[in-house]
Amino acid sequence: MKRGFYEKLAYTGIKKNKKLYTPYILTCIGMVMMTYIISFLTSSETIRNMPGGNEIQGFLGMGFGVMSVFSLIFLFYTNSFLLRRRKKEFGLYNILGMGKKNLAVVLMWESLFIAGISIVCGIFSGVVFSKLAELCLIKMLQGTAEFGMTVKFSSIWQTALLFAGIFLLIFINTLRQIHLTNPIELLHSENAGEKPPKANWLLALAGAVILGGAYYLAVTIEDPVTALTWFLVAVVMVIIATYLLFVAGSVVLCKILQKNKKYYYKTNHFVSVSSMIYRMKRNGAGLASICILCTMVLVMVSSTVCLYSGTEDSLRTRYPRHINIQANVSDFSEIGPERLDKIRSVSTEEAAKLGAEPKNVLDYRVAAVAGYDVADGVIDVDVNNLTELSDVWQIFIVPVEDYNHIMGKNVTLEEDEALIYTTKMGQYDNSTIAIGNGEPLRIKEKVTDFVNNGVDAMQIFPSMCIFVSDFNEKIEPIKAYKDNKGDPIIQYSWFYAFDLDLNDETQIELEKTLSNKLLAIQKQAVSETGDEEFYIVCEGVSAERAGFYGLYGGLFFLGVLLGIVFIFAAVLIIYYKQVSEGYEDQSRFDIMQKVGMTKKEIRKSINSQILTVFFLPLVTAGIHLAFAFPLIKKLLMLFSLTNTGLLIGVTVVCYLIFALFYVIVYRLTSGAYYSIVSGVKEENE
Repeated sequence: MKRGFYEKLAYTGIKKNKKLYTPYILTCIGMVMMTYIISFLTSSETIRNMPGGNEIQGFLGMGFGVMSVFSLIFLFYTNSFLLRRRKKEFGLYNILGMGKKNLAVVLMWESLFIAGISIVCGIFSGVVFSKLAELCLIKMLQGTAEFGMTVKFSSIWQTALLFAGIFLLIFINTLRQIHLTNPIELLHSENAGEKPPKANWLLALAGAVILGGAYYLAVTIEDPVTALTWFLVAVVMVIIATYLLFVAGSVVLCKILQKNKKYYYKTNHFVSVSSMIYRMKRNGAGLASICILCTMVLVMVSSTVCLYSGTEDSLRTRYPRHINIQANVSDFSEIGPERLDKIRSVSTEEAAKLGAEPKNVLDYRVAAVAGYDVADGVIDVDVNNLTELSDVWQIFIVPVEDYNHIMGKNVTLEEDEALIYTTKMGQYDNSTIAIGNGEPLRIKEKVTDFVNNGVDAMQIFPSMCIFVSDFNEKIEPIKAYKDNKGDPIIQYSWFYAFDLDLNDETQIELEKTLSNKLLAIQKQAVSETGDEEFYIVCEGVSAERAGFYGLYGGLFFLGVLLGIVFIFAAVLIIYYKQVSEGYEDQSRFDIMQKVGMTKKEIRKSINSQILTVFFLPLVTAGIHLAFAFPLIKKLLMLFSLTNTGLLIGVTVVCYLIFALFYVIVYRLTSGAYYSIVSGVKEENE
């Protein structure tokens, strides 16, 4: 054959089908660009050297893996739309004398053109926009930007090899499908599978039951630990149920609509429903994919936006005051009033040197132990009896006099009485409580508020504060319990924290000074008491802020990047769905026009069909999001975010913005569908 024949044929094939290939290539370019940007930021020295940089690069590393897997699955999925449309053309080439080996050469050149354009343009765009992404990330981390362009050749090679491998796998899969199909099947491939599927009530019912089970899990789980355990199970159940309902349930819905004569026997409804039912099995899978992608975008973006917006709330939950001091000892007898007074005086003196005075002071003792809620109001503290993680409590025993001092109360307790306070929506419903072998205490009141000591914020388990009258007597029975190493399970701490009217830089300076002073006190105490477990920790909000913004900013940034990718994916699926259906319906609507159906009636029929199924994924995604909200709320509590009002507001705004975007896509794709089925370019009527 003439030199360059195959290359020209491949180029002509792409050009003549530009309506299909242009959005596909643009999406490939976008995915390559996003992958390079994530890889670039993962290895960026600027990000790594910033406070909180290591945390964010850890999340970006996971994001690169997610992006790689998603790109492989999604490009395989969308390529099937292209292949279905081109099979008739390949069948014609085959009948005209071009063998499958010749077709393979044409497909090879097409794959090379698409891969080359996608990889080169994608990496170029990634290099161009990588600096913008880096600047945005630095802004989130509240750092200082460096205006210098950097190109990571390791990221270029990593991205290029990844997508070269993906395009190679797609090419091999295309060859497999062409090789297994004869020319006649290729010619009639667009008309294959036109028999209406039967309504499968069993699968539709199974989908409804599975979805109901997932919703039940989401709304009935009470504590964050159980929510974390069952979250993935609920997600898988929702995905399976969505596919079953959209594939089988949609056919059942069409059958029901057909039986409704008042609805079905109208021009716009008759054509749309009868058309949908012929291909609803395939359309249902596409709609389910759109629904799942929409749900993923909404859950991911709303959660990460909420986390980032609530960073300060989470920071102050973890660190209740600007300066937080915690002294840990093996027994409270090791830290007498003299040492406590010394720590207080050192803190006051160092703050005064910087022109500040401690305020909102927290000063209380705690005996901490892990407990397991068992029957009859008994909290078991023997680690060997643990069976379910969901039963675990972090128990803090606090003197009632310290509670009164902090909360400004004047509560008096009898020896057999106690107050309790629980966190993370943990529920304790018994009227008495006994810790280990201790005597049962009657719960006088379940208080609704107590200061967070920061330890609770670091754990996934709910905490229970028990306020007692005779502190030393109540903790005595717990001292006998040992862990697997033979060490006492009870831990003793003294918390001392306060706020300051100082800027962040000065607070960090004070924290460093205090840490050195407290270290000297610690060494002296260890030498005097011989207690090797005596140590003092000093932490400050200002010094830890960068790490929090790195954690939540990283999640937010990654959520936005992956959200954009998933949105592009959903738009492309929607577009291909409309275009492929348009070509398949073109002959039917052509016949309808010949028998007297006007273009106006065609448009009404199109609107009926699209409105019936197109907005179904959006509505279903909204329902999924609503039922997932209680589960998301509990999971965010593990990140110290307890601002429910913020989560509700962010979720509603995200859904409304996404719905507006979805409507715009509807307008664009319905126009493309109309122009195909009517045989003319879209007109304003």
